[in-house]
Amino acid sequence: MVMKKTVVLGASTNPSRYSNLAIRMLDEAGHEFVPVGIKNGEILGKQILNIEDKPQIDDVHTISLYLSAKNQKEWYDYILNLSPKRLIFNPGAENPELNKLAMDRGIKVENSCNLVLIRTGQF
Repeated sequence: MVMKKTVVLGASTNPSRYSNLAIRMLDEAGHEFVPVGIKNGEILGKQILNIEDKPQIDDVHTISLYLSAKNQKEWYDYILNLSPKRLIFNPGAENPELNKLAMDRGIKVENSCNLVLIRTGQF
């Protein structure tokens, strides 16, 4: 299995949030994860990086979005400049505008559920 370094954008320390569950599933599946969000905290021993700092992250394979479309716009440049190979729009994060911008840069786009992709071996 190929390990896919994944930025979880919209990461939360709240265990009832899907982004938190996705991080736990990524970890269990052996994928490196980088939690990025707006609130400070820690998940599985990793600090959540503050999106407002636009942290540079190298060798990103996937960005898994857990931000609604209205909360994505100010981060378009940041997301695209991380140069991921793939961008996953989880349910509630679908965004045709960012979808097109990503595809224009050769980034593979999926409107899918990260949790389902991992569980079914399609991640």
